[in-house]
Parts: sequence; structure tokens; C-alpha cells
Amino acid sequence: MKQFNVAGMTCAACQARVEKAVSKLPGVTACSVSLLTNSMGVEGTVSDSEVIRAVTDAGYGASLKGTASAKSASPDEDALADRDTPVLKRRLFISLGFLLILMYFSMGHHMWGWPIPSWLEGNHVAMGLIQLLLTAIIMVINNKFFVSGFKSVLHGAPNMDTLVALGASASFLWSVYALFMMTDAQIKGGASAAAVWMDEFYFESAAMILVLITVGKMLEAHSKGKTTDALKSLMRLAPKTANVLIDGTELTVPVEELKKGDVFVVRPGESIPVDGIVLEGDTAVNESALTGESLPVDKSVGDAVSAATINTSGFIRCEATRIGEDTSLSKIIKMVSDAAATKAPIAKIADKVSGVFVPAVVSIAVITLIVWLLIGKPFDFALARAISVLVISCPCALGLATPVAIMVGNGVGAKHGVLFKTAVSLEEAGKVKIVALDKTGTITKGEPEVTGLYPAEGVTENELLNAAYALEAKSEHPLARAIVREAEKRGLSADEVTDFKALPGNGLTATRKGLTVVGGSVKFISTQTHPEAAVLSEAEALADKGSTPLLFAENGRMLGIIAVADAVKAESADAVRELKSMGIEVVMLTGDNLRTAQAVGHEAGIDKVVAGVLPDGKEAVVAKLKSLGKVAMVGDGINDAPALTSADIGVAIGAGTDVAIDAADVVLMNSKLSDVPAEIRLSRATLTNIRENLFWAFIYNVIGIPLAAGCFIGLFGWQLNPVYGAAAMSLSSFCVVTNALRLNLFDMYSSKRDRRGPKSVSQAELSALINEINSVQEEKAMNKTMKIEGMMCPHCQAHVKKALEAVSGVTAAEVSHEKGTAVVAMSENVDNAALKAAVEQAGYTVKSID
Repeated sequence: MKQFNVAGMTCAACQARVEKAVSKLPGVTACSVSLLTNSMGVEGTVSDSEVIRAVTDAGYGASLKGTASAKSASPDEDALADRDTPVLKRRLFISLGFLLILMYFSMGHHMWGWPIPSWLEGNHVAMGLIQLLLTAIIMVINNKFFVSGFKSVLHGAPNMDTLVALGASASFLWSVYALFMMTDAQIKGGASAAAVWMDEFYFESAAMILVLITVGKMLEAHSKGKTTDALKSLMRLAPKTANVLIDGTELTVPVEELKKGDVFVVRPGESIPVDGIVLEGDTAVNESALTGESLPVDKSVGDAVSAATINTSGFIRCEATRIGEDTSLSKIIKMVSDAAATKAPIAKIADKVSGVFVPAVVSIAVITLIVWLLIGKPFDFALARAISVLVISCPCALGLATPVAIMVGNGVGAKHGVLFKTAVSLEEAGKVKIVALDKTGTITKGEPEVTGLYPAEGVTENELLNAAYALEAKSEHPLARAIVREAEKRGLSADEVTDFKALPGNGLTATRKGLTVVGGSVKFISTQTHPEAAVLSEAEALADKGSTPLLFAENGRMLGIIAVADAVKAESADAVRELKSMGIEVVMLTGDNLRTAQAVGHEAGIDKVVAGVLPDGKEAVVAKLKSLGKVAMVGDGINDAPALTSADIGVAIGAGTDVAIDAADVVLMNSKLSDVPAEIRLSRATLTNIRENLFWAFIYNVIGIPLAAGCFIGLFGWQLNPVYGAAAMSLSSFCVVTNALRLNLFDMYSSKRDRRGPKSVSQAELSALINEINSVQEEKAMNKTMKIEGMMCPHCQAHVKKALEAVSGVTAAEVSHEKGTAVVAMSENVDNAALKAAVEQAGYTVKSID
């Protein structure tokens, strides 16, 4: 999406006009204009010059973000600075000065007898001229209303300024007419005849309308400025300088001069200038600016650090890996900014109304004038009603109802590390009925860890772990690394081993201190020794709980079992419980077998699991779940990207891959599952706020316009002075923006107000669908066909068969050297890598596995 700055928009009608003009261009697939940020996002093949010309022809100004006139493609703090409020404030105070003088002469003296110079006593024409002069000065000060209002009429797109300009002009011109008539009356009939026309003056109404609308504009501009506070605070975090090492010398340079690969140093208390990798030193880094997490994170050599985070303790030397717009901070700022430039579906109603609002109001004003004249009311009475209709009508409130809430909601999310990429994702997240969770890295920590040591009788925990450490230290397998970490955590040192071998069927063997040590799966150990029934029973119980039991023996004597598992994150169970309390069904997707999946699901509080799902199968599962309601898919890996794209809302864990983050609609920088219910709460709160804003914007006009037209005079005697109409108009937009700012007080982590949404998913239908999917997956998972090269005879065939059937989980292998295939039957889903390794270690080449 290309971003443009748009100048000259004053209300929702302007926004609709610009959007309509650009959308008509050939090659434009999507166009979204934001009145809040005076920006426009355009998608398609249309050229930049054509877009700018279309906006200019519509009567507004446009420039591409990133040009000299727009400074940078990514918004900077200066671009979001509130320039309107100071200008409007100055205009208001000057206008108020002249208005007070005008009110003194027009109302103070006329109504309450306040003193005036003696030479003005009885000189009604002079009094009229003074009022005309003061009103004209106020009109000149506020000439923007007239320039913008009448210019938009010439372009066939009247806006809010048109209504203000028409109302003020009508009051002023009628008053000028009355002044001429007064002059004529004074010449013909004297002062007493001229005094009659004093009541026909509406100079103070014209001036008051302009001043009150300016008050409203100033309050609105100030409040709109507040809505971008979260974005501006993110921009302030970016460091301005960096301490770079050049040929061993430390130099302080602007951060813009840093290049990828440069080495920089950061001292305690300083901000990290760009994303990088720690080359030297240990420290703790406060990452709350990016993730919202207040606790510092330990960093050592090889760890990644991010721009705008704060080094709290040690001295570190780092290498720059991402600079400029590629840093994490810049990406966050771009996401929040882009979301503000997009439009939520709920805004379409307001857009349709805004497009015809001003012409409709002008028509109503004309009809009001004619009807009152036909009824027989004086012209000044009919004119006052028409002016009231013009000045009370407010399309701005309609135009601001959605974008201000979207901007504030996005800001609240960004403060807590929850980033919505578009306004659509912010609106739609709250409508989710099913949340599908990838297991590894989302529900679990994403890396195995030792969950228990179960030494055999007569063996201590340290003896078991020492033997396992010596054996596993030579292996690169993820389960081996878990045992190594546990041993290092306990301060153990690895004994030297010789004759180390990794054997087919998930087993290791080596010689330690002259004794043969073996370790691996139950199936492998059973071929090396004879485990007791109690050991096998313990291993089966651990497997039922979702752990992988690794058995170890030394010279045929059982040492015990070490349980390794990808542990469930501490907050996962609470997050699942919160989702369920909100009426959302939770489904876990995993490639594990059904038994392991159910064990992990039980620990996390998830009773609906889809097991045996290969990476390319997640997208299909999500598609089936969508038949029951809106689905959010939460994942972190490259293999989750298709499912994230397929889901109604894709949610990427921030610690995951760039591919997953790019494919998602929402990014959780914290990598916490508790942020999933939080982002849904925030979406629901934002949507509620938008509905409130739209309700008040519509109801204000539905009640206000008939009141201004005098529809209630006959019923209740209610009659609206144009001045009060202007006051009401000036406050309407302010009220809408202020209501949106209330979102800043919303606690997205509090479950006190959680409620079950309407039309929850049918439990019976979901359970039936899950069972159907699992049945299909089980059938797929139980058989795999391998294409194998190198088998020349029945002896080769038997060799491959033996190798495959030694793999844990394989129940049988039908091998054909003539066809070059092996059909593998399994009791559980065996990883393709394990099957491939077994065949290749037997001396053959695997071409494919289906």
C-alpha cells in the first residue's frame, strides 16, 4: 500500500470526496482515506502522479510520503505533530477579542443598557456600521471557512465548511440588508423608525457561529492530537546517536549513519540504537518499549538485541544486523501507522451517509425557509430556522467516529506489544468464535526440557544424569540438548567417551570408563537389555502424559529414565480458560500422535485437539473450522504461514519467524498466549466504542436537524437560536473524539467484564468435526510411502526393512527392491527425518516420502 499525505480536508464529506475521486482511477484496487491523520493509502497499479492529479482535481492537495514534501515513508514525530491546535487557538483568541466588543454593542447596550459614547446615543445606523465592521473583521480572521466552503462547492463537493459559510453568510447578508433598510428608514422617518430594524440584525449570530465552530475545531484538533500519543511515544524511543567502533576508536555518530555490520557499544543506562547481535559482554535489557514486559531480559554473546530497548546493567559490544526501517521499532511504528490509514468495515455506513450529507442538509435548509414563509412567518424568522439547520448539522462527527477509535485502540495495543496490522483486523478480532492454536512454540515453550529423573533401584539421580550427559553431549538431537542443559544447570561435567555411535531406531551408544553406555527409546533399549516391567510401565505412563521417556543402561544394567518434554508455558492454561469464559472455542493443532496431543491439551485445559497434522495440513484444518464460525489461527513457524493466511484472523507470536509475522493480521511481540484473549478484549472494546460514536453522531443529527428546523415549535414551543445550533455543532465532534480517548483507560488484561458472545459455536458440531478430522489424520499418519534408490536385490530389500522396523513407532515395512518403494505402517506419527536417517544409515538414498 502506498501512503499519501492529503491537505485541505476538513470533514467527512471531504474524506468521501477524495476517496471517491481516487477509487475511480483505472488500476486502483483499494483506497482508504483517513480524516484523522490526513493521509491516504492506495493499492493497485496506478501511478503516483495520477493519484495526486485526481486529488488535486477534487480540490485538495496531495503528496507521496517519502518525497521532499513528505520527508519520509515512515511517519516521524514531526509529521504527527499537532500543528492545527496552536493556529486555531491564536485565531480563536483574536476572534474572541472582537466578538466581546461586538456583543457589548449589539446585546450589552441594546438589551441591558450598558453605557456607550454619547455621540452613538440614538445613532442606530452608526451602531449598525460598528457591528458590521466588527463582524467583517471576525469573518476575515476566520476566512478559511469561506475559502474552503465555497471552493468545495465549485468542485461539486460541498463540505462542513460550506454549511458554516452559508449559515454565517446568510446571517451577515440579511443584517447588511437590514442596515440599508434602517438607513432608509432613518432618512425618511427619523431615529424611531430606524430603531425598528435593530431587531433584524444578526451580525452577532454570524460572528458567534464562526467563533463557536472555531472553539469546536480547536477542541477536536487537540483531542485528535491525543489519539496519536501512543505512536508519538514510540517514535520518541528511537535513539538519535550511536557509539560506533571504527578501527578501534569509539565515535559518536547519528544513528542514520550506521550501516549493517558496524560494531557499536552500549553502556549501562543507554538505549540500543539499532537491532543487533551481542559480540561481547553480559547484561540485562529492558524491552518494555517493544513488548510491554517490565522485567529485564538477560542477554549474552550471540543473543539478539533490539533498537530502543535499554541496557540496564553491563557493558556490551554488538554488531548491527537491522538498520533504518528494518529495525523492530520501525516495523512496529509502520504497522500502527498503516493500520490508521486503513478503514474498518463498520465505517462504510458513515462513509455512505457522509457522501450525501451536506447536499441533503442544504436542501433541508432551503425547504425549511420556504415552508415557514408559506406558513406566513416573517422572513427573518424563516431565515433563522434555515441558518440553524445549516450550522447544527455536523458530518465531522460521522467521519471521526471510526478512525479515532481505531487509532486509540491501536495505540493501546502497541503499548502492550499487541500490533494490529489493519483496521479490519482490529474490528474482526473481536468476532472470533474459534481460536486454533499451534502447539509447539505457542502453547509450549518450543524447546524440550527435562521434566523428571527416574533412577532405577540402587542408582542416584546424579549417577543417571552423569551417564546420560556423557552420552548425549556428543549428539546434536534436540532431546540430547535438553539433557545437556539440565546437567550444566546442576553443575555436572561430562565424562570423556569413546566409540560413540548414533544407531537407527533412536539410540546412542558409547564407551565410558571402559563400560558400554546405551540410551534411547523404549524400543531401542529393549534390543540392548531387558528392562523390568516396572520400568516399562513407568515409561508408558510418562508417554501418556506427553513426555518422551529416554532410557539409559550401562553394561546391560538399567540406570533409569529421563523424561523430556516440550513444556507448556506457564500462562497457557490461564489464557485458554479466559478464552473459554469469553465464549470462544479453543482447538489445538499438532503433528504429535493423539495420545501425546491429548496429554498436552489436558495440561493446557484444551479438550479439543487435532493430532497428526503435517505442516501442509494445518491450512486445510483451518478451512474446515471456518465452516462453523470465524477462526483465529495462532502460530509462530514458517509452516504456520499458510494457515495464518487462510484464517479469518492470523495471529503471529512475535518471537516466531519473519514469514509467520508477515502472513499474520495481528502480531504479539510478547510471545505470550495471554495476549490472545487480551487482543480479543481490546477489539471488542474498540468495536463497542465505534458503535457508541456512530450512535451519537447519527442521533445528534436525527434530533438536532428537526429541532433546528422548528419541527417542535408547534408541539412543545421549542425554538433553537442559530447561536445555540453552532454551539451544539462545535461540541459534537469533540464529544466523539473524547469518547474514543476513553479507550486509553481500558485494561485489556482484566477478565472482569468478559462475556460470552452471541451465537457461540455448537459444541456437538465442533466435536463431530474434530473427530472426523482426527480419523482422517490417523489414517494418513499410519502409512507412509518412501521412494528409495540403491536397492538391487532381496538382500537389500531385507536390509532396508530391518532398518525401518527398528525405528520407534514403526510396526511394519513392506519393501520392494523392484519398485524402489517402502510402505511404512506406524502406530504413531513418525517424523520423516527419522525414517530417512534409518534408510540412509543402512546405505541407501531416500528420494521422497509421501
